[in-house]
Amino acid sequence: MAKKAAQPKKKTSNDDRMLRRPAEDLFAEEIDALIKNDQHPCPNDWRMSARSVLTYICGGKAGSTPITPKYVGNRRLVEIAISTLVTDRALLLIGEPGTAKSWLSEHLAAAINGDSTKVVQGTAGTTEEQIRYTWNYAMLIAHGPSPEALIKSPVFRAMESGQLARFEEITRCASEVQDAMISLLSEKRISVPELATEVAAEKGFSVIATANTRDRGVNDMSAALKRRFNLVVLPSPSDLETEIDIVTGRVAQLASNLDLQAELPTPDAVEKVCTIFRELRSGETLDGKNKLKSPSGVLSTAEAISLLCNSMALAGSFGNGSVTAEDIAAGLQGSVVKDDDKDHLVWSEYLKNVMKKRGSQWRPLFDACSDHNS
Repeated sequence: MAKKAAQPKKKTSNDDRMLRRPAEDLFAEEIDALIKNDQHPCPNDWRMSARSVLTYICGGKAGSTPITPKYVGNRRLVEIAISTLVTDRALLLIGEPGTAKSWLSEHLAAAINGDSTKVVQGTAGTTEEQIRYTWNYAMLIAHGPSPEALIKSPVFRAMESGQLARFEEITRCASEVQDAMISLLSEKRISVPELATEVAAEKGFSVIATANTRDRGVNDMSAALKRRFNLVVLPSPSDLETEIDIVTGRVAQLASNLDLQAELPTPDAVEKVCTIFRELRSGETLDGKNKLKSPSGVLSTAEAISLLCNSMALAGSFGNGSVTAEDIAAGLQGSVVKDDDKDHLVWSEYLKNVMKKRGSQWRPLFDACSDHNS
């Protein structure tokens, strides 16, 4: 038998091989269309006007180019966020996990500057040097302090270029690290005493920080630091239909980026997942007739998106490409049951007292969930 010739590998560009492209690359066509068709004045060092930034975030049209909505929610909150960045005030986006704080932060920076990558990720291990600057110690030992040996933080580089820096999960940082931001936001300059110099921020510099309300008490922000920010609270989706729209759009986008070899979940499957998440999150059924216990996890919109994408991965890798009740049940088990004893009881009661009583349309998912929870 003749040996089958090996198929040549399909050539891919660097962009195609990138697991997660920044927003300014992913939506470059939309950004270019908005800039080209902009009819309004641009603030200092912005690539487009405030009105065009709003269109980019909330959706609309730029000439003949449709602009997909990046944030589905209260339009006025987006207007407040954008107008804050027109001034010299920093912006703090707060809310429950999964309310699109980081997503909105990234897209604001992408639209305004064309660069969303100047990011400080707040953790318990974040140091003051990661906010200001540090040194290439080999060069420092060999030649002493010099501009070439200086390693600038994302905030430093944003100040120099008059752009936006992003500070993710600021309340995860220790208090002394947070306090390093006070002088930066007040004086708008960084002092480098080793070089006997200081760098003043260019016009257009600001900071977009995020913090989630579940982390209150981890490292509370001081009153002095809070005064340097305008706060915008991003709520969870206000109703089931809005949450379904968000989840449907993001799942389709992620499925395309990840090249998942499966069909998109049906609208009915998306509605069921969103219904379960909303009911367990709020502690009552959608009709308000039954009170429920809530699990220890947040069950955010972002987690619903992840669950459905994982269900597609299961269907594509080990099924026939169609998302089944068993695929969704596997994801639900992992999402709901985190603190095993308590969450297992909460999930068992929900299955028995709510899902089981919803009739034949819910029966396949109930059976699959019961099997995984046994």
